Amino acid sequence: MRVANINGRLALKAGDGFLDVAIASEGAFDPDPHEAYARWDELLAWSEQVPALPTALTAKARVDRDGAVWGAPSPRPAQVFAIGLNYRDHIAESKLAEPAEPAVFTKFPTSLTGHGRPVALPDGLVDWEAELVVVIGRRCHRASRETAWSHVAGLTVGQDLSERRLQLTGPAPQFSLGKSYPGFAPLGPEVVSPDEFTDPDDLELGCRLEAGEILQCGRTSKMVFDVPELITRLSAVCPLLPGDLIFTGTPAGVGGARTPQRFLSPGDVLVTWVEHVGSLRTPLTASH
Repeated sequence: MRVANINGRLALKAGDGFLDVAIASEGAFDPDPHEAYARWDELLAWSEQVPALPTALTAKARVDRDGAVWGAPSPRPAQVFAIGLNYRDHIAESKLAEPAEPAVFTKFPTSLTGHGRPVALPDGLVDWEAELVVVIGRRCHRASRETAWSHVAGLTVGQDLSERRLQLTGPAPQFSLGKSYPGFAPLGPEVVSPDEFTDPDDLELGCRLEAGEILQCGRTSKMVFDVPELITRLSAVCPLLPGDLIFTGTPAGVGGARTPQRFLSPGDVLVTWVEHVGSLRTPLTASH
């Protein structure tokens, strides 16, 4: 199953288009995308019946994507976890030691935005970080590795945009604040349920400039802490709730680790992808 937030409403991928879930289900599901995660199993079961829906109903529910506004597919998570130093090649380029525990910070929810939405660059040095993002669909506390994937609603594409000056201001670095300007957590376009993948623990991910230059390319199988391990360790402390997000880390290739360093500029368009999930487009503009 693939779902999206289009024009603020929950949409289900059907064929080469999308259906408005509230209309197609004749009111059985709320149009608010956030509400879907608390009823994820019901939504999954209903989605299997969609091919048998009357043609007139699916025609009525068809989403017109011309001029559509794509929002974050989980727009109001209670918790947003983010993991630093989770790919060995990124650890190496950062000249740091491999962590014994996940390096956890947060991106504040007001930084969330959707596919195609412009992001204004603040003063400073704004870097890119392509990430696989996990969306929780079933509450869990103290999950085991064996049960971890059963709590996942799906996977989506994310960017952990980072203003490095504020992020690294000491003596205690400001990771969460430097990564939480408006729009610094682009997400989407779709959330894809785990059953859509042959191996959800081994997916290519990366980002490029729309003009064509590849900035990052890696595989999620190279994580230090894979998705089941992150869910196990995070849920050992915090109950994970439907709609919560886990930004799982970024591979090598960030601008701040290059010689010379390189950062994003107004007019750049960043395209971030995860294999079998999709591509997230993020235009960068000047701050007003």
